[in-house]
Amino acid sequence: MTMPDVFTLQSGDGLRIAVTNAGAAWTSCLVPVNGADREVLLGYPQPADGLTEPGYLGAIVGRYANRIAGASFDLDGQRFALQANEGEHQLHGGAGGFHRQLWRAVRQTPDSLELALTSPDGDQGFPGELSVRATYRLAPPLTVTVTLEATTTAPTLCSLTSHAYFNLDGGGSIANHRLQIPADRYLPVRADLIPTGEQAEVAGTPFDFRAPRRIGEALDALATAGARPASHDHCWLAGAATLQSGDGQLALALRSNAPGLQFYAGEFLPRTSDRHGRPYAAHAGLALEPQALPDSPHHPEWPQRNAVLRPGEIYRHQLTYRFTPARAA
Repeated sequence: MTMPDVFTLQSGDGLRIAVTNAGAAWTSCLVPVNGADREVLLGYPQPADGLTEPGYLGAIVGRYANRIAGASFDLDGQRFALQANEGEHQLHGGAGGFHRQLWRAVRQTPDSLELALTSPDGDQGFPGELSVRATYRLAPPLTVTVTLEATTTAPTLCSLTSHAYFNLDGGGSIANHRLQIPADRYLPVRADLIPTGEQAEVAGTPFDFRAPRRIGEALDALATAGARPASHDHCWLAGAATLQSGDGQLALALRSNAPGLQFYAGEFLPRTSDRHGRPYAAHAGLALEPQALPDSPHHPEWPQRNAVLRPGEIYRHQLTYRFTPARAA
């Protein structure tokens, strides 16, 4: 197997990231905080591990981020059977999705990297040949922009996102992080994490992050309510979020043009190896994944835009991550 490459980018204000062509994954993010570099991303022991290990750490996932119930969908009167990789459902584009592929490096500058992938017709069951570009770009102030673009030769589904896991403390649990998601509604899910179809109000629930909320407190509220699943792995009807480290020294603002934002609190991270080859602890990091609403092909009644891409159209999803260190006293 061809070994993956790793590319390092740096901006003029000291932000440094690493990206590998294995899954187009964002593998490291060093943010200057009070004169020292702080690693705020989770990562595998080696870049190639993303091609075999679970967890999707930092990867670009697709063709369809999140879940499609029954691993099938109808489009233009035709039924398409997808590869199931989570019980009877498909998650993040299938077992051989974009996170398992070696992308091509197209162009690199000191502060940007463009990667490309061609997904053939029938890949994981999806129709049409999909041509994909992922561009990472750094710019002051301490900002990473990820731009995802795609075109197709036949009508298909396309919803791409970054599956980066953040821990703004640089280690430990994310329980003391404070998260804000400016959304009035979220998607309740069944025990198998497939949306029920309801778009429920967050008010008075453990899913209310309209004001900054300590993640550990929200997790405790889920457990007290006897929720199943007893962790956050849900989609909010928002394309943005802000996150503050537990120590109060670093904040992250995420913005995107997607209709939904999946917040996953990392309950199953013990299945995944950390940079030292040991299992991550549960809640060692969290994923914030802007995307089309999960299982949207089965919910034409939802008013949010669907994830259908047709020939002649250009899919474009831009995610912007801006880090703000607290000023030293």
